[in-house]
Amino acid sequence: MTKTVNTTPYTDQKPGTSGLRKKVPVFQQQNYAENFIQSIFDSLEGFEGKTLVIGGDGRFYNREVIQIAIKMAAANGFGRVLVGRGGILSTPAASHVIRKYEAFGGIVLSASHNPGGPTEDFGIKYNIGNGGPAPEKVTDAIYAHTKTIERYKIADVADINLDAEGEQEVAGMTVQVINPVSDYAELMETLFDFPAIRAHLAGGFRIVFDAMSAVTGPYAKEILENRLGAAKGSVLNFVPLPDFGGHHPDPNLVHARALYEEMMGDDAPDFGAASDGDGDRNLIIGKGIFVTPSDSLAMLAANATLAPGYAKGLAGIARSMPTSGAADRVAEKLGIGIYETPTGWKFFGNLLDAGLATICGEESAGTGSSHVREKDGLWAVLLWLNILAVRKESVIDIAREHWTTYGRNYYSRHDYEEVDSAAANGLMDALRAQLGTLPGRKLGDLTIEKADDFSYHDPVDHSVSNNQGIRILFEGGSRVVFRLSGTGTSGATLRVYIERFEPDAAKHDVDTQVALADLIEAADTLAGIKERTGRTEPTVIT
Repeated sequence: MTKTVNTTPYTDQKPGTSGLRKKVPVFQQQNYAENFIQSIFDSLEGFEGKTLVIGGDGRFYNREVIQIAIKMAAANGFGRVLVGRGGILSTPAASHVIRKYEAFGGIVLSASHNPGGPTEDFGIKYNIGNGGPAPEKVTDAIYAHTKTIERYKIADVADINLDAEGEQEVAGMTVQVINPVSDYAELMETLFDFPAIRAHLAGGFRIVFDAMSAVTGPYAKEILENRLGAAKGSVLNFVPLPDFGGHHPDPNLVHARALYEEMMGDDAPDFGAASDGDGDRNLIIGKGIFVTPSDSLAMLAANATLAPGYAKGLAGIARSMPTSGAADRVAEKLGIGIYETPTGWKFFGNLLDAGLATICGEESAGTGSSHVREKDGLWAVLLWLNILAVRKESVIDIAREHWTTYGRNYYSRHDYEEVDSAAANGLMDALRAQLGTLPGRKLGDLTIEKADDFSYHDPVDHSVSNNQGIRILFEGGSRVVFRLSGTGTSGATLRVYIERFEPDAAKHDVDTQVALADLIEAADTLAGIKERTGRTEPTVIT
């Protein structure tokens, strides 16, 4: 019933910041998915008889790989698998299920905000027992095994029925198909004041949530409409589709443009939001205002105690290095710790486990808290709704009051997608080569104060992560950051982060790109973006 299959290594299975991501045809190669899954199991110890959680975002090839993973888990000695009905589990919901049921770990099948379909993106990542993404020492071990793998083990049995909740048996291992929404929805009810939100919605407060034909649809439908009483039709595109309806499930101002335009209209709802392919990112838009993810993190942290789950206060705030410094000013006023980490949610896990941070966030539309060990799009939406229900003010009024209190961090990210990899790496190498000569250099009215390649020293396990992004810091608090993304599957994505701090409330209504114009020009001058990439403008501006 269990068989061992001989195989040969693939050379391209190095996990990125969020697991292994490739195009579907790559994963469909003979033994490609099997090799990577076996390498996960071969890098772990002590899981015999333990529980493994498996789920994904419903994208193309999700069901097929779930069947493979279940059979391989049985053959490798797991005692139980929990899998979401239909193969569905949002990434934050998977984290919660791992934690709630004290599972050994979990396999999450997703390429997050990347497009889905027969020729589009797919991904596999492993989450450890705390519910968070595997740390680098684990992903390094997985990669090492992929380079030497010679065999994998799999149960030679028929596929299970993923659409029937309840227990089934696979080669002596129990498989329990669970409701993918219920555990997560119950957790949200312990964190937020559902009666207050329900009353606010009943009083005429209008919301719209675009699930982008992705995994958050069933969660948002159950929580926002069924449990909180939002008007039917408030949740759009709530059926997860293998190709996300042909759209790119990234909740930004390009791919969620229709939502943005609706929220800028004369008869806009009071609150708009969206989530991404696997449910871990969010977009927040009030009537007439887009709230940047960096600002959203700061505003949520400043108001978190209005929600029952955070009424006792925050232990600290953590943000990724490219995220704006807006949250730093909140932490300073609250007298709590602020932690600056590399990009990648896995770096927050130690801080959360050690009780050093309560709320975390990334400029790439990810926010979350100690309730799970992943970023959580719907959690952010519910915390915003809780704050709005208690304060009974508009999003724009809350934002303006926040800027008046803390100052405004004008902030933007310019993405140059699918850049030739050699050109992108050459740009970064050239920047690194001149770091020592940059302090004191003037670019117009700007003077460079400091320049470095960010290194992170984890305060919990004392590990060091180098080369996490090039920072150019200017006198007065402005900065430009350059880094290459690890979440794409074609070429390289150059991300340029531009930030200016403006303490004067009289200057808080300037268009963001206008406010950052001199820094944008300085970034191109320093890095030679046009010359090296051939791009005259970014692919996406957020």
